Amino acid sequence: MFFIQGEHNPSHFHAEYGEFNAVFDLETLEIIKGRLPNTALYLVKQWARIHQTELKEIWETQHFKEITPLD
Repeated sequence: MFFIQGEHNPSHFHAEYGEFNAVFDLETLEIIKGRLPNTALYLVKQWARIHQTELKEIWETQHFKEITPLD
C-alpha cells in the first residue's frame, strides 16, 4: 500500500498484479477503477476483508504500518 499526494475520496487502495491495476473502495471492497484477473481479485478481496479496519485506519491517519500478507 502506498500513498499518492492529493488522494481523493472515496477511501480506497490500489492493487497491482503484473500489468493489471485496480482501485478498491475501502467500504465495499469493490473495484472502482481498473481490473484484476479473477484469481488475483479473489485473493485481494480476501486479504482486504481480513485487514479492512487496518486499511481504514491507515487511510484516515496517513500513518503507514505493515500489514501481513495472506498465508
